[in-house]
Amino acid sequence: MIPSILAIVFPFIGGIGLFLIGMMLLSDGLLAFGGDTVKQGLARFTGTPVKAFASGTLATMVLQSSTATTFTMIGFVSSGLIGFSQAIGVLIGASLGNTATGWLVAGLGLKINLGFYTLPLIGIGALLKLLGHGRLQALGMAMAGFGLMFVGLNTLQNGMQEVAGVVDLAAVPVGGIGARLLAMLAGLAITVLLHSSTAAIATFLAALHTDTISFDQAAALVVGAAIGTTLTGSLSAIGGTIYAKRTALAYILFNAVVGLIAIALLPMFLHTIEWLEDHAGLSVGAMSLAAFHTLFISVGVLLFLPFVEPFAKLVQRILPARGAVLTQRLDASLLSIPSVALEASERALESISGRMLVLYGTMLSGSGRASLGPRLAQTAQTLDEIYDFISRIQLAPDDQAGADQRVAQLHAIDHLLRFRLRMHDLLEAGVDLSDPVYDWAIDGSKQIIALARQGLAQKDLGAFTAELEAEAEKLTERAHHHRHNALAHALPGIATTAQVLTRTDTFRWLERIGHHIVRTCAYLAQGRPADPATDAAARPDPKTTPVANEGPVEQATAGQL
Repeated sequence: MIPSILAIVFPFIGGIGLFLIGMMLLSDGLLAFGGDTVKQGLARFTGTPVKAFASGTLATMVLQSSTATTFTMIGFVSSGLIGFSQAIGVLIGASLGNTATGWLVAGLGLKINLGFYTLPLIGIGALLKLLGHGRLQALGMAMAGFGLMFVGLNTLQNGMQEVAGVVDLAAVPVGGIGARLLAMLAGLAITVLLHSSTAAIATFLAALHTDTISFDQAAALVVGAAIGTTLTGSLSAIGGTIYAKRTALAYILFNAVVGLIAIALLPMFLHTIEWLEDHAGLSVGAMSLAAFHTLFISVGVLLFLPFVEPFAKLVQRILPARGAVLTQRLDASLLSIPSVALEASERALESISGRMLVLYGTMLSGSGRASLGPRLAQTAQTLDEIYDFISRIQLAPDDQAGADQRVAQLHAIDHLLRFRLRMHDLLEAGVDLSDPVYDWAIDGSKQIIALARQGLAQKDLGAFTAELEAEAEKLTERAHHHRHNALAHALPGIATTAQVLTRTDTFRWLERIGHHIVRTCAYLAQGRPADPATDAAARPDPKTTPVANEGPVEQATAGQL
């Protein structure tokens, strides 16, 4: 009795395990080998819902993982690389692309003993992983994973044959919506347990191929697997940003609605599959199950794709944005994709820079001074959060471009902290900037603010660097002149030494704020990845805009930069 049970359980568990390991190695290997190219393509070719859908389908077919596509989309939306409606198009495509592995398993894995023929791939892949370097190692891991998948599939198929000899699950009645829903929930539970819809569907295909279950049962199980895969990909959204949660919710809603439609209309879908078997040459069994999977997902695509924008608005109403706007996109899940994380931190820095420029303009105009203190304190907290996020980005040792980008962003935070501190000094000193003696400084400062805000709005701060430097130099020259005159008592209305020193300090603060704005803009230009078509020599060099030595930043935060 015990040997017979072991003959069923061991191949079944071992087959699933080998298939899962193979899937993980294949997916990780493909991600390491060409994942960056695929991710760049996802971010670039998502202009319309149709393009986004096509990109999601192809990316999932290449990466062999809808979960990987989901994680990437959550990162892209959180960082602001693509819009939410575009992400929904990609996720709909990922659901369709996820059906490709079923065709591969049904068309080759179950008909040919690929486990035997792919054994050399496992050996060659292992050698490449051990002896190769860089992308060659990744290729070896993918090859070994591909071979292990089919070894596991053959083992699982043998285990299913043993199960079919003992238990006739195909004889269990499946008629009625209740039985279908139970089978669907079983498929969902198995997928969540295995953390892979591909492994679950491969198991159902093998069970159907060995007549362990009926086609109706297998169809309902596959529907459950399609819904279950969304839960695996959505785990990364727990505790994430509102953008991550919205993306995960949209993915769950799409697959859940499509799955329920498939269950409700299962007889109609099965009739369609029978028609294809009779008139289109579709093979009965596993191939028909793969076709069913593709068919009901395709129906969902046709129903949802024309209404992506209204669907996106519905999800946004269900999950409205709350909390700090400037750091909403700094999701910890982005840290697994350094290039996306750096893009998110760059955008956050550009946002806080724009906010601080507005505050400075308000201060110069003399309005709203009562609210400036709390708002300045909030900027310090925001800069702390951005600094903490940047410091946790782990870059590859050979990623010099990423390292330069991160250093530039940290320099930008340094100057933003100094910018904030000088504004705080002005506020604490109670300087009356409406005094005509400051008109020259306010005019020059407003010109710098206008140029910096224009560069931020156009996402091209580098184009304004020369003008900003010129305005900062003018401000410096005039500040030196007015400080000298103030100390020489050449300016009217100065009665005491304290007034003289307050005025010279104010001149110095206004001058240095101007330079901190220029340096911040220059470093932000370096912190944004350059367009490959742009000459690297045209990138601004912050070192060309010197600023007077102020010593360490008093009350500095963000790790005491």
